[in-house]
Amino acid sequence: MTAMAMDMDYPALLPEIILLATAVLVLLGGSFLPRTRQHPTRWLTLGALVASAATGMAAVPGGPESIFSGTYALDPSTAVVRMAAPLATLVVVLLGRHEFAGTARESETYALLLLATLGTVVIGGTTDLLVLVAGYLLASIPLYALIGLSRSGMAAEATLKTYLIGALSGVLLMAGVAVLTAVAGTSGYAGMTEALPQAPQAAVAGGAVAVLIGLTFKAGAVPGHFWIPDASQASGIGIAAFITTVPKIGALVAMGRLVALMPATVDVPLLVAVLAAASMGIGNLAALAQENVRRLLGWSTVSQVGYLLMPVAVITRSEGASVALLAYIVFYALTNLAVFAVVACFPRREELGDWVGLARGHPWLTGSLVVGALSLVGTPPTAVFLGKVAVFTVAWNGGMSWLVVFAAANTVLSLVYYLRLIRPAFHPAGDCSTGLSTAPREVARTVVATAMVLGALVLAAGAVGAGIWFAVAG
Repeated sequence: MTAMAMDMDYPALLPEIILLATAVLVLLGGSFLPRTRQHPTRWLTLGALVASAATGMAAVPGGPESIFSGTYALDPSTAVVRMAAPLATLVVVLLGRHEFAGTARESETYALLLLATLGTVVIGGTTDLLVLVAGYLLASIPLYALIGLSRSGMAAEATLKTYLIGALSGVLLMAGVAVLTAVAGTSGYAGMTEALPQAPQAAVAGGAVAVLIGLTFKAGAVPGHFWIPDASQASGIGIAAFITTVPKIGALVAMGRLVALMPATVDVPLLVAVLAAASMGIGNLAALAQENVRRLLGWSTVSQVGYLLMPVAVITRSEGASVALLAYIVFYALTNLAVFAVVACFPRREELGDWVGLARGHPWLTGSLVVGALSLVGTPPTAVFLGKVAVFTVAWNGGMSWLVVFAAANTVLSLVYYLRLIRPAFHPAGDCSTGLSTAPREVARTVVATAMVLGALVLAAGAVGAGIWFAVAG
């Protein structure tokens, strides 16, 4: 077998092939099934997501580090994205069961979720700017349709805003790709690492800024964040959980790869640190004023991206920054989905005041909500606490002490609105909560079970992670 043939390793792309093939099958299958009986496409989607994650985790170590002429990496970062993105989407399908099942667009919803997940995986795994653009478009275009599935005036407005911001971000991304490819003479990261130090600094800086700003749309960071609160509020709960969780998994890994290949003559880490600080500050301050639960969680995810950008800013300066980023991504995805799972159990409780009396009627679900909210703050012994300890440590070791202090202050500030989220649950129920005290009948038992399981996993991940941390440190 020739070296070129070994490089064109199609079996190595099995996780991505499964997602693409299933999206096509679901779309075609939904065309032949009755509109009110498309549940086989749901089971096919769930099976494909499990299979994609399993094959991604089962990738044999010690093989080639990249395939297809160095355009796609087979490294731990790609493995984590291959695992986390499909599993997070699987949870979304479970949470949105009462929203998707029996609708006229059920199969199309699953196909769009699969394609958006595939785009996320491609973004996280690629090491070529041209493939990055393709992944960006594949991950972005399905979002517009998913947000608009609610068919309300608010959803139409959110879809338009998402499209406009996504289009502008995409133009910036492609402009940056064009500049960097032109000055480097190649679009591959390996070649760019050697060529960019000799390229004009102004062109490199401009291209890097454009690409990173473009990716903030997918990551949900400032300045590409404006669509997230509106989309979270206007779309269905399952879709809101998806857009606040899955896209940033691939986008943040992609940003880390880009920062790592930039020459030291251009201070790209400082730009990322500024974006991190802006995302934390703006997200937390905006969340303080929110009364709508999903809008609050939308601003929360903007602030969380700020913490996730901290290891990206020091990925070339601090040992372990990449591991800290991957750990925080997994812990955040688990925690954010746990909170949205509880919200999915009570779709009519849209405002904070509607959560009054929840603890008395649903103590276990309230426990999951409390665990998830306190984990997002970074309270021990929850999962995100370990993530914050890791990213704070690598940022401090990387010389970003000012960013760590700013992040710590924002963590304290975030406690205010997360307490606003859980405090009403422990207030006595009044007349205003009539009709809201119990979960609606249309909410499947699997949604309630998912919420409880995810809440338990948030605690378990924190405890297990802490044990591993102390064992390694000792």
